[in-house]
Amino acid sequence: MKRQISFAEAESQGKKRVTRRQRFLTEMESVVPWPRLLGVIEPYYPKGERGRPPIGLERMLRIYFLQQWYGLSDEALEDALYDSIAMRTFAGIDLAVESVPDATTLLKFRRLLVEHDLTRALFDEIGIMLCQRGLLLKEGTMVDATIIEAPPSTKNAEKTRDPEMHQTKKGNEWHFGMKAHIGVDADSGLVHSLVGTAANESDVSQAHALLHGHEELAFGDAGYIGVDKRDEMKQHKAKWHVAMKRGKIRAMREGALKDLLIAAERTKAQIRARVEHPFHVIKNLFRHRKVRYKGLAKNTAQLFSLFGLANLALAKKLLLAPQGSNPS
Repeated sequence: MKRQISFAEAESQGKKRVTRRQRFLTEMESVVPWPRLLGVIEPYYPKGERGRPPIGLERMLRIYFLQQWYGLSDEALEDALYDSIAMRTFAGIDLAVESVPDATTLLKFRRLLVEHDLTRALFDEIGIMLCQRGLLLKEGTMVDATIIEAPPSTKNAEKTRDPEMHQTKKGNEWHFGMKAHIGVDADSGLVHSLVGTAANESDVSQAHALLHGHEELAFGDAGYIGVDKRDEMKQHKAKWHVAMKRGKIRAMREGALKDLLIAAERTKAQIRARVEHPFHVIKNLFRHRKVRYKGLAKNTAQLFSLFGLANLALAKKLLLAPQGSNPS
């Protein structure tokens, strides 16, 4: 790959100030563990022994990450690469001598990742790096789940909704789609476990798959009531702290006991609050509020990429700090 110009060089070529996009991509350039991620994909990437040589693996991975960070369709990503100097600089594309990869090339790369379960491997490699930096696998895990909406309409070529997605009721509203269940380190707020299911799967049914097995404490909202009594939990030693249902507390008689329980629930809620941070990054910063593909496998594969990148975004301040320092 030809040498990429730096963001400083790009800025000097007509830019008056560093934009938020440039700043974010500069930070991601530094915190993404490129060699280990490229090493995961390289054995499966086409070598170009026959036919047209493939686009360089590093460039394709960079472009794929841009698509995840900015929630872009293939066509929108192609347009964004033509329009944005910062994105082209990050991807190492020089329009004077080469064109932007088209939608077909992007589709083939995603298929490669899904076929060989490589997004899970990327997520794991990022997790290993975070462990080595002392940011993961502490003494506690928080678990939670969020609904990712899917198109409920049947106005499509098949005249049906995605059969692997289902509807579920949350509060007084019905939702159609899938669930992302995550296990989050109670200390750092980083995701270490992920399971994708249809939306009608209960939160508590996946709790066992979200523990890494070394935690002493586990935290969940009221959707996890009874989790410690489930058969699949017998192999785990974690002590569960699950929120009480609000209606149960409201029904209690006023007095010291109720006040004590309210204080205890407030403390548990403050601990659990950090589990929402990865969801905020995925849904609000990366704009992933609806599934992009059909079927659980493809969408769960994308979630592994998204949560792996979310971990890097959440931990970037610590990762950018000099080794041994403790930034405030």
